[in-house]
Formats: sequence, C-alpha cells, structure tokens
Amino acid sequence: MESFEWQRATSLENAATLATHTATESMLGAQDLSAASQAVLVKAGGVDLLDLMKEGLVSPKRLIDINNLSEFQSISEDANGGFTIGALTTLAQIAAHSGLGKYFPALVQAVTAAASPQIRNRATLGGNLLQRPRCWYLRSPAHHCLRKGGEHCFAYAGDNRYHAVFSNHDGCAIVHPSTPATALLAFQAQIKCVSAHGAQRVIPIDDFFMLPSRDPRHENILQAGELITAVKLPAPHPAQRSAYLQLSEKAAFDWPLAAVAAVFVIDRNDICQQARIVLGSVSPTPRRAQEAENILTGAKIDPDNARTAAEAAITTATPLSGNAYKLPLLSALISRTILKAASCESPYERFL
Repeated sequence: MESFEWQRATSLENAATLATHTATESMLGAQDLSAASQAVLVKAGGVDLLDLMKEGLVSPKRLIDINNLSEFQSISEDANGGFTIGALTTLAQIAAHSGLGKYFPALVQAVTAAASPQIRNRATLGGNLLQRPRCWYLRSPAHHCLRKGGEHCFAYAGDNRYHAVFSNHDGCAIVHPSTPATALLAFQAQIKCVSAHGAQRVIPIDDFFMLPSRDPRHENILQAGELITAVKLPAPHPAQRSAYLQLSEKAAFDWPLAAVAAVFVIDRNDICQQARIVLGSVSPTPRRAQEAENILTGAKIDPDNARTAAEAAITTATPLSGNAYKLPLLSALISRTILKAASCESPYERFL
C-alpha cells in the first residue's frame, strides 16, 4: 500500500469541495481501476476500499472519510409506510431494525447472511452496493483483465468455478458480490444519489447495475463524483411476504455460490397476485427470474409449481467449463426460497 493523505469531511458539501479542489481528477468511487491511481477517493466503512488498496489495485493520493456524517446513518419510516435507509447505515444496524425485520424480512435475512459480525458492524449499505467484484483475476495485480482496461476475461479459459452462469458471454463473467442488492431488487428499491456539484437524482434499482455488454469497466451507472446518499424502500403491500436464502461452500463466513430473494403478494385465497424473484451470485448483476415469476403469478404456490418455476428460471443459463454444478444448486435454492416466502405470514393482522 502506498502512502496517502487522509481528510475527514464535516458534511457532504465539504466532501465534494475537498474532492474537487484537491485533485485534477476526482473520482468519488473506485470503479475505474485504470484511473484510480491518481484519484481522490471517498471512504465510508472502508471494507472493500482498503482491500483494493492493499491489493495494489487502487493507489489514491487522498482519502476523504465521510463515515462520521450522521445524517446518512439513519433508518426512517415515512407517512405511507415506506422506509429510507441512509447510505452510511451499517449492515448490523439494518439487521437489528425491528421495522425492517417486520415488513422487509428478506432484506434483513440478506444483510444478516453477509460477511461476519465484525464486518457487518463496520460495512455500510452504500459501500456494500458499490463494492467491486471478488473475481480473483480482477483482484490479481498479475492479470490485466478487461475490467481493468485489458483485452481479455481470464475466467473464460481459466478457473471459473465461482463465476457467472447467466449473462457471462459479454466479455466478462463476474458475479455481483452484494447480498443486500439481491433483496433490494426484489423489493423494487430506489437509490438516492448526489453529485459533487449537489445535483440529486433517484435511480430505480432495476436500472442501477450494468451488464458488461454496456460497460465492462463499471458495475453501476454512477457518474464520477456521485455518491449514494440513501436507499428508499416503497411501502409494502398489505399482503406482501418475502424470504431470502443463500448457499455457500462453508457454514462460516463465505461468499455465496448462489442467492435468491422472493417477494410475493398473496391474497386471502392463497393466490399469488404479484411475484418478484431475484437471483444473486450467478450473474454480473442481480438478476430477475421472470420465467419463474410468470409461472407463479395467478397460481397457488405449492411444492410442485415451486419446482416448475425453479426449473424454468435456469433454462437460459450458459454455464462455463467449471461452474455447471451451480445449476442444480440454484434450482433447489429457488424452490426452497419460493416455499419459504409463501409460508410466511403477512405482517398486517387483517390479512392473517
């Protein structure tokens, strides 16, 4: 790790000022590894950023610490029942929040499954959504891969046991590492952002992440100088139910081989009126399983159609040479998550 300067911001405006006035090229994120060596980078929890620095993939001249900005560390419920989670809220704080646990259990389950207790106490939601992929070729200084400005994805001919089985032939076969992102996509969350110049925008999470076919160097549509300030969860439907499951090689802290989040609206007659099923750790972005959603919508959910939906969800998979084992695991995980979500009770008493 090379030497760097450290400054602690007193406000978001101060962070933007420090970034734009202390470097000719300001990048408030570490997405573009080919340019990051000259960048001023913003640090929140620092979990992934410090990894990237120790691995020699980024060498910022200055870090701007925003982790003490309390206005972005809150969880609030709005008048219509939606929730806003500040970008600097830790994963541990989300996991412990009773309101989120009651109305958005799949999110709490996803957050609780992430990392280890020590990391969850430090890692922020914004940082988790923006973390770089864990691909060992991306993380290796010896491999100048496509995502770092090179010409090749080394996973195609190399060790690809943990890589994508969907959308993996667009030049890069990474999987997105965020577990909360899988649940947030199922809940149709929105990402609130602000630029270095104060311009704000709200991005539907369906549009936030990018496939390599669009841009092989970036995982999301944030512009240079933009920061996530909050994540908004829409008010849940009164008959909404949800669940999240993941499968890893080890029972201890490990990255998922596959993850599934399911959110259903099930009426009094046990008919599924709405379904959103999202697959994680199997694609460069969290992936909607629309084939499965279509099978379940308008039907009673039972083990038979859960299996049928799960099988439909993997029909478009294109496994690489070393990761076809993921498909039966993923199919079983989808089926289990569907049944777990459908068996949950609605948090609203009038629908019990």
